[in-house]
Amino acid sequence: MENTRTSNRNFGMMAWGAIFVWWGITELFSLPSGMDVIGFGLIFLGVNGVRALNGIPTKDLTTMLGILALVWGGLDLAPLVLHLPFKLPVFAIWLIVLGVTLLAFVPLRVRKTNFGNLS
Repeated sequence: MENTRTSNRNFGMMAWGAIFVWWGITELFSLPSGMDVIGFGLIFLGVNGVRALNGIPTKDLTTMLGILALVWGGLDLAPLVLHLPFKLPVFAIWLIVLGVTLLAFVPLRVRKTNFGNLS
């Protein structure tokens, strides 16, 4: 139990270190808009992947933040890559994805805690 707690703490610290390094890189170099947020999302999802591979429960918050960051970064990059003749309503789309993500996590949490099985 203590080993799991220590590993989880170490993974969290490594993720924060990676976030600050990535943030510094994005400030130093001129990357396309959205690349910074995509990097954050990949770090959040990556640390949960490492947790899962090591048998440590993943964190719902960082999974949700990782998904939202990937969507936000993708929406920021879309006009650049797709050469759209109009501006995407990034914030409105992001709010919709946030709501859908929150709604999707409710059944997962109920299933994880067996709260839905009252018999």
